[in-house]
Amino acid sequence: MKIEITVAAAVVVVVVVVVAASAVVVVVAAAAAVVVVVVVVVVVVVVIITTTVQLSKDKSRTFALKCLKKKHIVETRQQEHIYSEKRIMMEADSPFITKLHKTFRDRKYVYMLMEVCLGGELWTILRDRGNFDDITARFCVACVLEAFSYLHAKGIIYRDLKPENLLLDARGYVKLVDFGFAKKIGMGKKTWTFCGTPEYVAPEIILNKGHDHSADYWSLGILMYELLHGTPPFSGSDPMRTYNVILKGIDHIEFPKKISRPAHLLIKKLCRDNPMERLGYGKNGISDIRKNKWFQGFDWEGLMNLTLTPPIIPKVKTATDTSNFDTYPRDMDIAADELSGWDVDF
Repeated sequence: MKIEITVAAAVVVVVVVVVAASAVVVVVAAAAAVVVVVVVVVVVVVVIITTTVQLSKDKSRTFALKCLKKKHIVETRQQEHIYSEKRIMMEADSPFITKLHKTFRDRKYVYMLMEVCLGGELWTILRDRGNFDDITARFCVACVLEAFSYLHAKGIIYRDLKPENLLLDARGYVKLVDFGFAKKIGMGKKTWTFCGTPEYVAPEIILNKGHDHSADYWSLGILMYELLHGTPPFSGSDPMRTYNVILKGIDHIEFPKKISRPAHLLIKKLCRDNPMERLGYGKNGISDIRKNKWFQGFDWEGLMNLTLTPPIIPKVKTATDTSNFDTYPRDMDIAADELSGWDVDF
């Protein structure tokens, strides 16, 4: 496949993620006891360059090209995360997950040729609007729920849900993107890796008790709250303070009046401290969430058939229109060669 890079736009995204190293102590008051938790964390800055590309013989077909510096991947020991992202996304076939078509490599970068979503980041729209009404939030959460349903059926947990990782396609449908923290653990198994965005991390991850797909339901509740309110329920001046607030539980959060009672109750059911008590984790699985009162009257069949009209219709003029994305300064650094060969199968 021959492609050529257009000059439409190049977006440089700096992603701060929590993964592992240097121990710190989190002290949390729980009932009459004091819980001391040792959390192992380090902040890794991952620089991702994304640009639009087209087929040289068919300008109507546009893709997103994700470019990652190989040397930076090696320096931050992210090789396995990158390979895992490739494996999961290449196998994924869901209208609610951004499609990865092909991967490439050269001396300086590894590349992911992906489905383009020209509607922009959900986070940008949320920032500009302040918060969403129930109808808009319900559609967005339903799209994520269908993506989770697909992934969990394959034994995959996502672990990095947040508005920044949700893109709108040209029609307005919401899609999951960025699978760097996704992991295939199989059915009925757990993993112990500490990762995720601090405001969305489930308590069992903080406490290093092991986690499974129930951690995704927790993050779904956090996403609901953020979409309806404009900010997540748990936050602090630094990650450690945020973890402390999370461990106090959702019952310590005061819900604003603009979050409806049905939404309030669903969020609390998704954000139970005990992972096994979260809605969606029972024998009926995600069906219990679909049948919740907050989704009453929602057209699930129309969503799955992609015939439901989205509440947000992006303005997309051409196949290379990136106006729905924020612009960032072009990355002028010349990437260094990285020839260790870790990417031989990329």
